[in-house]
Amino acid sequence: MVNAIVLIKVTRGRVPEVADALLELPEVAEVYSVTGENDLVAVVRVKEYDQMAELVPAKIDRIQGVERTNTMMAFRIYSRHDLEYLFSLGADEELRYRRAHSLAETRTTSSAD
Repeated sequence: MVNAIVLIKVTRGRVPEVADALLELPEVAEVYSVTGENDLVAVVRVKEYDQMAELVPAKIDRIQGVERTNTMMAFRIYSRHDLEYLFSLGADEELRYRRAHSLAETRTTSSAD
């Protein structure tokens, strides 16, 4: 997976429409309105680098109201959220299994009394 941050300068008054248009693109995971030189920041994810070369100039830059973009390709992701998700995979199933077996064991023990 290739991740990028796209900084976007938008025509005055067009931020909500541009943000909505960006979110229509399946490659755009998140869009933030920000302060400073740029108006929007889009988090973009594609499978291959070549797709990024098509996405920004062919789709994002052509959205009405986009004046300029600056794309930063990510080398590595450092995210507490991603790590917590990876470590929690299967945790719900494990808890359900333990609870079910604990209840079954309790019923077996109490019926034997």
